[in-house]
Amino acid sequence: MKNVILAIESSCDETSASICIDGKVVNNVIATQEIHSKYGGVVPELASRAHQQAIAPVVKEAMADADIEMSDLSAIGFTQGPGLLGALLVGGAFAKSMALALDIPLIGVHHMKAHILAHFIEDPKPNFPFLCLTVSGGHTQIVRVDNFLDMKVLGQTTDDAVGEAFDKCAKLMGLPYPGGPMIDRLAEDGDENRFTFNETNMAGLDYSFSGIKTGFMNFLNKERMKNPDFVDENKNDISASIQRHLIDMLLEKLRMAADQQGISQIAIAGGVSANSGLRDKLKSLSIEEGWDIFIPAFEYCTDNAGMIAITAYYQWLAGDMAEMSAAPMPRMKF
Repeated sequence: MKNVILAIESSCDETSASICIDGKVVNNVIATQEIHSKYGGVVPELASRAHQQAIAPVVKEAMADADIEMSDLSAIGFTQGPGLLGALLVGGAFAKSMALALDIPLIGVHHMKAHILAHFIEDPKPNFPFLCLTVSGGHTQIVRVDNFLDMKVLGQTTDDAVGEAFDKCAKLMGLPYPGGPMIDRLAEDGDENRFTFNETNMAGLDYSFSGIKTGFMNFLNKERMKNPDFVDENKNDISASIQRHLIDMLLEKLRMAADQQGISQIAIAGGVSANSGLRDKLKSLSIEEGWDIFIPAFEYCTDNAGMIAITAYYQWLAGDMAEMSAAPMPRMKF
């Protein structure tokens, strides 16, 4: 009998559903919420309403695409946290309702662990143990991964996530939301060594990005006082320079972690792992350090149900199910 898992992701501003059959993710349907662009960031209440509108059609499309009936489902996986409370409530309530109606198990998935296990959706796949740099709008972590469900955070941000730093710096430049991808595109035609910003150096493997954001804001304010058109005239070089600083901060700690742990299997995951500058510099560093590196396909970097599906599958094999009373956990611990 086939193991068929329906997975639902609704932690932020992507409504997504995926079908996983015997450990193979067969589709990954994503509905992106465009409404937030006019506000310069995700508005939690609007995200929740958009999830309510999109979740049934997205699930229906995923099941139809995989030629799966309700009676074929073995279990339902859903993002339990971390994430926006209202958004998690929508996905969790939908998953629970289906599981109760069908009398099948419910599997609560940790969003960041799912980002890491996205590496097991397609080949090539890392060998255990490996290190994973998880970088997103809400998290920045270096994680040691010893097995599918055995992971340990070695270092993490003490304040802002790197994805938030990208978006906030973009907003300070007057760029539209989401700003991180815009900085990445502008940086392609810029001089990354044109401008220098002060960085905060944390002890050990932890990060801090609040200081460079403040320094960047002060730099722009000072230059705009001298020339109101400074950003418009130098946006490519500014983008390249701030991106270089943020990426160098990420990779320096990753290099330290690899040396300390004696691990040469290196992966990146999360929305910021789609950044072309980060990918290119990681590839260059891997040649210097003799690393084997692993980067998921673009569709599995941003929030998606495919990563929830593969994680739910490994939890299913381990018998790690959730109670029907499982509550959403916006600050779910790793």
